[in-house]
Amino acid sequence: MNYIEADLKLEPDFTEIIMAELGEASYESFVETEDGLLAYIQEGDFDQQKLDDITAKYQDLTTIAVTWKSLEKKNWNEEWEKSYEPIEVGDQIRVRATFHEPDSAFKHDLLIQPKMSFGTGHHETTWLVMNEQLSLPHNGLSIMDVGCGTGILSVLAAKLGATSLLGFDIDEWAVENTVENFEMNELSLETEVFQGTIDKVQENKIFGGILANINRNILLSEIPKYIQHLQSGGWLVTSGFYETDQADIEQCALQNSLKKLRSNTRNQWACVVFEKI
Repeated sequence: MNYIEADLKLEPDFTEIIMAELGEASYESFVETEDGLLAYIQEGDFDQQKLDDITAKYQDLTTIAVTWKSLEKKNWNEEWEKSYEPIEVGDQIRVRATFHEPDSAFKHDLLIQPKMSFGTGHHETTWLVMNEQLSLPHNGLSIMDVGCGTGILSVLAAKLGATSLLGFDIDEWAVENTVENFEMNELSLETEVFQGTIDKVQENKIFGGILANINRNILLSEIPKYIQHLQSGGWLVTSGFYETDQADIEQCALQNSLKKLRSNTRNQWACVVFEKI
């Protein structure tokens, strides 16, 4: 399958937002450039009108110039890996690929096989969730990872003392990569990963903590379902939405017996932590 390369000239402040928008539109990998962003999508999934619609949403705020071209088939994972750099969350977490040397200065060393998707730690929302995990209880808890992506949040949960993990994603590649990353990090706890949604989680499965780094619409639709699997006093971390959507998420949570503990933002993205009353 050939790929389409979209070349977007834009201001740095809008890179992460556009990257997230394109990610939801089936773009698989991204490379930041001096002028903006290169985005890659399989030729069969490319829709020029959709690309134009995404950039048009921001034209009143900034100038975005877009060109695209078809590329011959090649190993884009390999190309992406060349530009992958470790991610640091404060002075405690470092997410690295196997081709990076470990750094003993960090308490938590997370290994990842970087491929063409979100969840590598580079996206703002992944950083936000990991940052919140550091101050949440994990020891002895079962953790559910909604839309697990690469499974990096689950890996951190394991390192923070979780006793079992359940992760799921609608993307087959994400499931395979999560399993791969679990094995790479030599997790010794009980794990389960499947392709699907919250509807496939057994009714009797109850968790002490739930990680939900998805998007606004899915959260608003599924928070009531998450609560059914969350023990009293358990925590729910939500992210994957903009600051402008935070009020809607908080209102939905309030209507479903959740109490807001705190929130945080990073470059227009938001993360809110709740507790089940």
